[in-house]
Order: sequence, then C-alpha cells, then structure tokens
Amino acid sequence: MSDSTVNNTAQWQELDEWRKKIDALDQQLSSLLCERLHCAQNISSLKSRIGEQVLQPEREKEVLNNVLHHADSPLKALALEKIYRCIIDETRLFQHEWKKSQPGIQPS
Repeated sequence: MSDSTVNNTAQWQELDEWRKKIDALDQQLSSLLCERLHCAQNISSLKSRIGEQVLQPEREKEVLNNVLHHADSPLKALALEKIYRCIIDETRLFQHEWKKSQPGIQPS
C-alpha cells in the first residue's frame, strides 16, 4: 500500500472519529434542549399564574450575554448568538403553543 493510500485511510478514520464525536454531542444537546423546553414549560405556567407575558426581552438579553460570555473567539460568539436567537425564538413559540393547549391558561 502506498504512503498516500495509508495517509488517506488515516484521514478517513479521523473524519469518522470526529463525526462520532459530533453524533454523541448531538445526543447530549438534544437531551439538554428537551430539558430546557421542560423548564420553559414550567416557567410559562408560573408566568400565567403571576400574570407575566411570555416575551421577556430583558431576560432574553441576559440569556444571550450569559452564553456569549463563554465563547472563546469572535467567530464562535457570532455563531452562538445566531444559534441561541433561534433557541430563544423556538422556546418562546413552544411556550405559546403549550399555553394554548392547557385548559384554563390564557395565552399571553
């Protein structure tokens, strides 16, 4: 086997290892996002009981700032901001949908 074939095989193996790592991280992220949605559901219920709106712009800014504080580069911070804006938007939609599905809870 030539050196280039051995090198190519090693690179494919390395690629496969990185993909396995991403698959494992995706499983963890999925579980954590489900847990986050569960927390949002409980928060939505509490907000209804105390008369608060689902949309809380100041809290959303706080969440973004907390996440961006952990980025180790401007490029990662930009990507994290985009990802978390989507997470926040989808969580807000989830809260609205959950509230609509609950008898006796008025959507806000």
